[in-house]
Amino acid sequence: MEPLDPLLHQPLRTQLVAFLAGAGEQTFSDLKRQLGVSDGNLDAHLKKLLAADYVAVRKETGVGRPQSFFVLTPVGLAALQQYVAALQRLLPASLATSQGTEAHDKTLPLVGWVQG
Repeated sequence: MEPLDPLLHQPLRTQLVAFLAGAGEQTFSDLKRQLGVSDGNLDAHLKKLLAADYVAVRKETGVGRPQSFFVLTPVGLAALQQYVAALQRLLPASLATSQGTEAHDKTLPLVGWVQG
């Protein structure tokens, strides 16, 4: 069985990287609000993603508090794409390749199970 990226296999980090992939550059405050996590929790996960070069940070100072802006790096995007592809390869062929309403009906229980 193909190993999954252990860094992305943590749900909050997967969500964080996927969110940045779609939303682009975000402030720490925006990430905290969108993901519904505490400062400490977000900071800990961002540090791991920064250390792996999955995420980059840009800091702005000026009037008021300094702002940190986070963005997904090309390394992080590639890791996310590989992670998703690895998950897809784990699905039974009938779920991964079926089309039409029959395939949609088959995936609903799996989606409900993952979310629930």
